[in-house]
Amino acid sequence: MQFNNELEEEFFNKSKKNAMETGYRLNPDYDVISTAVKGISNNKKQYGEWYCFCQKRTGDKETDKKIICPCAARHRDIEMRGSCKCGLYIK
Repeated sequence: MQFNNELEEEFFNKSKKNAMETGYRLNPDYDVISTAVKGISNNKKQYGEWYCFCQKRTGDKETDKKIICPCAARHRDIEMRGSCKCGLYIK
């Protein structure tokens, strides 16, 4: 998979490793992965954390910890609909 910068590559590799360790998979759809990786990497660059791009930040670091990818809702979302909200992780 080809990405535009080292930050995107770092996040992709981190996500792939996390998926393997937790029994999930990354979405096989390149467009979904690309959108998630770019959005989350942009948040890392702008805000200093891997905030999921599909979740609204409050600006409060303590509150926003739960939306650092993989977010706190990932397991529930995957169990309920087969993927996390942004679609990066799937069953």
